[in-house]
Amino acid sequence: MIAKNFSQELFSLSQRVAFVTGAGSGIGQTIACALASAGAKVVCFDVREDGGLRDTVKHITDIGGEASLFTGDVRQLSHLRDAVAQAKSQYGRLDIAVNAAGIANANPALEMEAEQWQRVIDINLTGVWNSCKAEAELMAECGGGSIINIASMSGIIVNRGLEQAHYNSSKAGVIHLSKSLAMEWVDKHIRVNSISPGYTATPMNTRPEMVHQTREFESQTPMQRMAKVEEMAGPALFLASDAASFCTGVDLVVDGGFICW
Repeated sequence: MIAKNFSQELFSLSQRVAFVTGAGSGIGQTIACALASAGAKVVCFDVREDGGLRDTVKHITDIGGEASLFTGDVRQLSHLRDAVAQAKSQYGRLDIAVNAAGIANANPALEMEAEQWQRVIDINLTGVWNSCKAEAELMAECGGGSIINIASMSGIIVNRGLEQAHYNSSKAGVIHLSKSLAMEWVDKHIRVNSISPGYTATPMNTRPEMVHQTREFESQTPMQRMAKVEEMAGPALFLASDAASFCTGVDLVVDGGFICW
């Protein structure tokens, strides 16, 4: 039978330790704060040196949570291993990881130089591979955990009007990498899932010079708006928690219905 406080226990992250890449802004920052609000201690990782990471940690401590920061580059496996070691040293374990670090830009394929292609692949795909590897090394010691990789609906469809073959390819890779690792690590009790956001009102997408593009994003989405950044927190909390204990290898699309058309 279902206990009275079943739902609270199901979604609680009390006594758990989380690690979030890209925690200095946008989706990563919002998810880091959401995990803390559910009770997790959070190690916040980002390459940014503009104060974003400190803002994330301050917000978490202001709401009564516990957090620390680590500045590093997801292209460097050694940085991630050092940050995960910090999680182990400070909190003794690692239960949850959200890999949200990524970049986006656009250029026609015939005009794109190899350097532009490679940078997006290195950060968006190899960076997720590095992150998962470093995180799983500690999770395996701790008896398992939940890894959530932030992909994109652009890994499933080709966005009308955006010439971004490199970005689309990187996010498609994240989705399939997540499924592959989910199967490799199932016997280690490490669940690996991905979230594929649709157009989301991140700082990158709400710059003044993006106003006309934003209107296009909104008109193309069945719900006629972009997602709020906060709307990525619920899916992440679900996949991180015991509510998703039988979910692995799942790509959870959060796109306002976009890929239905």
